Amino acid sequence: VFSVVVFGSIINEGYININSPELHCVYNKNEGACNYAISIGIIAFFACIFFLFLDINFAQISSVKDRKKAVILDMGFSAFWAFLWFVCFCFLANQWQRTPYSQEVDQAADAARAAIAFSFFSIITWVVMAVMAYQRFRLGTDMSLFATDQFGSGPNGGYPGYPTGSGIETTETYQSPPFTENADINPKGYQAPSY
Repeated sequence: VFSVVVFGSIINEGYININSPELHCVYNKNEGACNYAISIGIIAFFACIFFLFLDINFAQISSVKDRKKAVILDMGFSAFWAFLWFVCFCFLANQWQRTPYSQEVDQAADAARAAIAFSFFSIITWVVMAVMAYQRFRLGTDMSLFATDQFGSGPNGGYPGYPTGSGIETTETYQSPPFTENADINPKGYQAPSY
């Protein structure tokens, strides 16, 4: 949502006419500032849609390696995009500070300030998403992240598909005991040699 506000406000009111029929960026006539913010905002919007789709379909990913790659992609992209939003915020705030006052600039001031504010909010949002992805990555060694079946939590809760018993094994479950304690010392037909 923040990215839509950033690129929407700049596209809608971020270009003004200052003593010429040509449109100029409201941020100190620096076209790079407007283009950078619009690009970052549009890519962030589509990335959010992609990662939302990935989170919805995460349970259908059967390979543990593919799930790990998805979590690493989410973590890396979120951290990188938080950095790019930080650059965007600094760039827009710097150019806005250097913008000379005029009546045309005053008309677009609210949109320019909104883009700066929401680029700052985007930094926080993407950092939070990177931290959440990192926590999800750290849980990767715990197989509950990658397992789709829920295991029983009771003391007799076994794995799905296996019958659960009382948990106590008795000697009746075997046909014959593996070792006998009453074995004959000298079985028939064999005598122990004397030395």
